[in-house]
Amino acid sequence: MVCCLGSKQLLLLLLLGSASPTGENRCVDAAEACTADARCQRLRTEYVAQCLDRATPGDCPRARCRRTLRRFFARVPPALTHALLFCPCSGPACAERRRQTFVPACAFRGSGPAPPSCLQPLDACERSRVCRPRLLAFQASCAPAPGVPDGCPRDQGPRCLRAYAGLVGTAVTPNYVDNTSARVAPWCDCGASGNRREECEAFRGLFTRNPCLDGAIQAFDSGWPPILQDQLEPQPVPEHSLLQVSSTDRSQEGSSLLSILPVLAFQALL
Repeated sequence: MVCCLGSKQLLLLLLLGSASPTGENRCVDAAEACTADARCQRLRTEYVAQCLDRATPGDCPRARCRRTLRRFFARVPPALTHALLFCPCSGPACAERRRQTFVPACAFRGSGPAPPSCLQPLDACERSRVCRPRLLAFQASCAPAPGVPDGCPRDQGPRCLRAYAGLVGTAVTPNYVDNTSARVAPWCDCGASGNRREECEAFRGLFTRNPCLDGAIQAFDSGWPPILQDQLEPQPVPEHSLLQVSSTDRSQEGSSLLSILPVLAFQALL
């Protein structure tokens, strides 16, 4: 049984892509690997306490929930966090568990019954010293590149997934949009964006019309061993790696995120 294996054995099971003793459910494998890893389990328990252990949605302490989620993704190895976030599901029950548990509604959804305009989380992100550089990193890491055969550099996938994971726990926290597909997006739409409709669509398109992000998630689903091995290679200190902005990005720090979104979003996404 997977539950009886040690932490290193469980991680090896993920790396080798072996069939899961629980029924070839790699999301279960990922969850049990996290449980077997002391740090992963401790930090996951922290965000569960803040994000899930609430009687009603109105009890959600969103700021604390997001903070503990950021701590989880910053301090747990990507080999484990990515296995939790991007594990492939073959049925709606698995997909719903993945969607509701690993990115809790407290961090993902707002308090209202309907999604807000995407301009709301985007504006909040622009004002946030935590969110803004992470969104810039996501745009840079997942943007299509002109001159590349399929539009996406070959080594882009792991960087794109790391940058995507860095957005979890911020104002633009993304998640799977349903339990029948691998489509992702923040919990928002562009129905009430007025004369900023183009900006709103550009932002949402970074997630919903981004072939490089889609390709990175699909590659993770079909190629766990090499991708997980890549994630185990030494990385910069996680707490700061997603907050580092390139010299090009630093030159844009004084400008609005909205001014660069259309360029990044529509430059090969349509």
